[in-house]
Amino acid sequence: MGDPHVLNDVLIRPAPQDASRDERASEAPAPAPWTVPALSASGDAVVDLREAIRAKLTFALGRTPETARPRDWFAATALALRERVVAAALASERGVPNKRVYYLSLEFLIGRLMSDALNNLGLTETTRAALRELGVDLDAVQDAEPDAALGNGGLGRLAACFMESMASIGIPAMGYGIRYDHGLFRQSFEDGWQREAPETWLAEGNPWEFARPEATYTIGFGGTVTLSSPEEGVIRRHWQPAETVRAVAHDVPVVGWRGRHVNGLRLWKAEAGEPIDLARFNGGDHVGAVAARMRAEAISRVLYPSDSSAEGQELRLRQEYFFTAASIQDLVARHVAERGDVRSLPDHAAIQLNDTHPAIAVPELMRVLLDVYGLSWEDAWHVATHTLHYTNHTLLPEALETWPVELMERLLPRHMQIIYLINWMHLEEQAKHGRQDAAYLASISLIDESHGRRVRMGHLAFHGARRVNGVSALHTDLMRSTVFSDLHALDPDKIVNKTNGITFRRWFHNANPGLTRLAVETVGAGVLDDPELLRGLEAHAQDPAFVACYAAVRRERKEALAALIAERTGIDVDPDALFDVQVKRIHEYKRQLLNVIETVALYQAIKAEPHRDWTPRVKIFAGKAAPSYVRAKLIIKLACDVAKAVNDDPEVAGRLKVVFLPNYSVSLAEAIIPAADLSEQISTAGMEASGTGNMKFALNGALTVGTLDGANIEIRDHVGADNIFIFGLEADGVRARQAEPDYAAKAIQASPRLAAALDMIASGRFSPEEPGRFRPLTDDLRQHDQYLLTADFDDYWRVQRSIDAAWRDPRGWWAKAIRNTARMAWFSSDRAMREYAEEIWRVRLG
Repeated sequence: MGDPHVLNDVLIRPAPQDASRDERASEAPAPAPWTVPALSASGDAVVDLREAIRAKLTFALGRTPETARPRDWFAATALALRERVVAAALASERGVPNKRVYYLSLEFLIGRLMSDALNNLGLTETTRAALRELGVDLDAVQDAEPDAALGNGGLGRLAACFMESMASIGIPAMGYGIRYDHGLFRQSFEDGWQREAPETWLAEGNPWEFARPEATYTIGFGGTVTLSSPEEGVIRRHWQPAETVRAVAHDVPVVGWRGRHVNGLRLWKAEAGEPIDLARFNGGDHVGAVAARMRAEAISRVLYPSDSSAEGQELRLRQEYFFTAASIQDLVARHVAERGDVRSLPDHAAIQLNDTHPAIAVPELMRVLLDVYGLSWEDAWHVATHTLHYTNHTLLPEALETWPVELMERLLPRHMQIIYLINWMHLEEQAKHGRQDAAYLASISLIDESHGRRVRMGHLAFHGARRVNGVSALHTDLMRSTVFSDLHALDPDKIVNKTNGITFRRWFHNANPGLTRLAVETVGAGVLDDPELLRGLEAHAQDPAFVACYAAVRRERKEALAALIAERTGIDVDPDALFDVQVKRIHEYKRQLLNVIETVALYQAIKAEPHRDWTPRVKIFAGKAAPSYVRAKLIIKLACDVAKAVNDDPEVAGRLKVVFLPNYSVSLAEAIIPAADLSEQISTAGMEASGTGNMKFALNGALTVGTLDGANIEIRDHVGADNIFIFGLEADGVRARQAEPDYAAKAIQASPRLAAALDMIASGRFSPEEPGRFRPLTDDLRQHDQYLLTADFDDYWRVQRSIDAAWRDPRGWWAKAIRNTARMAWFSSDRAMREYAEEIWRVRLG
C-alpha cells in the first residue's frame, strides 16, 4: 500500500516539516465515468480487487476463505478498499492548501463507512462482482460492519454530512473528535424498559483507521500557574499541571464524491503517560498500579458520561478540554511548520466549533498563543477572534453548557485566568460606553452569578468567535432575540444563518438505490452531481407509469423494513399500511409523548367504532434516552406498554400496530427512512434548532407532519404548503400560551378525547401490575406541561385524520410524495458547505 504517512494533506501528517513547498494550483480532474447503478464492472478491475481482498484475508487477517466469518470478509474488503482511498488521496495531492477548515465536534455519527467509500469511488458493482467470485455476498459483508459509535443524534450526523460534503466539493478540511471505545451505549429492552450496555464497535479493530502514534500531544489538568521574571517588560505565566494525559491520533479518511478529494477525520484516544506504576505493582498494589491508566483512559471511553454526579461532571469537562486542546495544539503546530508565523493563522485556518462542547477552544488557543508562542494579549486576541467560529445548535438552557467556577479553577487554572481577563476587558469596554446597569452587565458577563458562580460556555464561544451561526432561519432569529439578545445588540453583524443540510450520497444514493435509479432513468445521470435536477421529477408527478415505478420502489423498501421489524421485534406489520415514523433522540421537547398519547386516543376511537373504515397505520418509534434521563426512559416504557396492548388486541387487528425498534443507529435509519410514508417532526415550536431527519425523510418521499419549528418552516417553503401537514402553535404562540395561568388544565378540560387518553394511561390500563407507573407523566401534563402537548393535541389529532383521508387517495398521496423528493435539492449539505466557505470561513473550493 505504501507509507500511509505520505497521504495528501487531508489525511494529514502530524505537522508537516517541509514548510518551503510551493503551492500548486491545478484544475479539478474531469469527472470519472459513472453509471449508477452499474450492472457490470471491468473484468480487470474485478480481478485486481478480488485478489486484493483475498490477499488481505490471508496475510493481514490470517484467515482462509473456508474459515472466514462475515466480519473477516468485511475487514479484508475494507483494507483492500482503503488502499484505493489512499490512491485517491495521492491523486488529489495539491500541496499545502491556502486555507484549511478545522471542524471540532464532540460527535461524528459516521455510521458504516463501506457504502460511502464504494459509492463515492464508483466501486460498488466492481466490489460486488469481486466478492461474488469469492463466493461472498456484498450485502452480507456490509451488514457485518459495525456502526462507528462516535455520536448520538443530529449533532453528530450533521458533522458527518458536513465532512463528506467538504471532501466532495473540494474544501480542504480536517475533523477533530474523540475515538470513543464504547460511544453512547447499545440499547435493548427488558419488558419495555431501556437497558444500556457498552457498544463494542472496536472489539475487532477498525480497518478504516490509521493509527498515528507519532501525532501525540500532552494534555494537562489541575496544578498551578507561576510567574516568570519580566522579559522586555512582560511577565509570562507558566502552567504546571498536576496531571497529564496523552492524546494519540487515529485518522479516518473521508472520501468525497467520485474520489476527487479525500479529507481526514482525526480522532483522539486518551492514554496515560505510563501504562503501569511498576513500583506499586511489584509492591503488591496491583489495582493501584493501574489506577492512573484507568483514570486517563476513561476520558475516551464513553460518549456523554452522566453529569448527574460531581465526578461525572468533571469527566465531561475533561473530555471536552482533552479533545479541544489536542486539536488546537495539532493545528497550530501544523500551521507553524507550514507557514512559520503563528500570527498568520487566520489567513490559513478557520476553526469551526460545533456547538458549545469545544468552547474551551477560546481560552486554549489564547493560552497557546500567549504562553507557548509569546504573543502579546492584543495580538493573541486578534488571531483567536479571527480564526474561531461558533455554531449554536440549541436554545435549551441545559444544552448551553455552564461549568462551576470552582471546578474550572481546579481543573483548568490557567484557562480561568484567561477567562477572567477576557470578561474584565469585555465589561470594562461596556463601562467606557456608559453601559453600567448591573442587570445588563450580568446578562452579558461570561460568569453567571445568579445560582452559584458558573462559566457560560455559550457566551464564551460567542465572544471569541468571528462569526456565530444558527442552523435554520427561525433558530437564528430566536438566537438574536432570546439567549444572545444583549450580545447581539453589541455586535449585530456577528450572528448569521446557515440552514443545515444532508449529504445526498448517503441519504439518497446509498439509502435508496431504487429511487436513485428511477431518478437517473427519468432526468439523467447528471442528477448524481447536481441534485437541482431532481426538480425534473415534478413533471412526472401525475404520470401513471412513473407513479407506479415510484410506488413500487416504496413498496420494496417497506417490505424490507417489515422483514427487519419482524426479525428484531417479532411483530408482523403490513407493508400496505401507512408507515408513520418518529425516530430520533428521546427528549421531552421532541414530543414522542404527544405521538404516544395520540396513539392511545386512536386506539380508543377504533375500539369505540370497530366497524368503521379506519386507515391502517403502523406507528414506528426508535431512539435512545440518556441513561440518567428518567422521564425520557419512562416515555419509552409507555410506548412499549401501549404497543403490547394494541398489538395483542384482536379488535384493532389490521388497523393499528405499534413498534419500538431498539438500538437506533445510522444503519437502522438507512433502513427506516426510505420506507416511511409519514415523517413525525412534532417538536414544540421554537425548541428544535433545525433537524436533519426531516430533510432525509422528505427527500425520500415521506410526507411531513410537523410544527412550524426549525427547518420544517423552510421545508414547507420549498415543498409547498399543500405537500406537508402543519399543526400546532407557532413559536410566538408557545410563549404567549406559557404565560397564561393553568393553560394545561384548561386545554384538557376543553378536549374530551385528550382527557380520556390521559385517564386511560393514568388508570394503569397499560401497566396493570403497577397502576401508578405513568402517573408522573400524566400529572406533569395536567400541572405543568412545559412542552405544550395539551395545547397542541386537538390540532395534532385533526391533522392526523386529514392524513388518513389523504392516504386513501393514492394518486394524490404519490403526487405529494414525488413533489417532496423533487423540491428538496436546496437541503443538500453541499449547499450549506458552500455558504460556510464563502460567508464564514472565506476559503476557496478545490
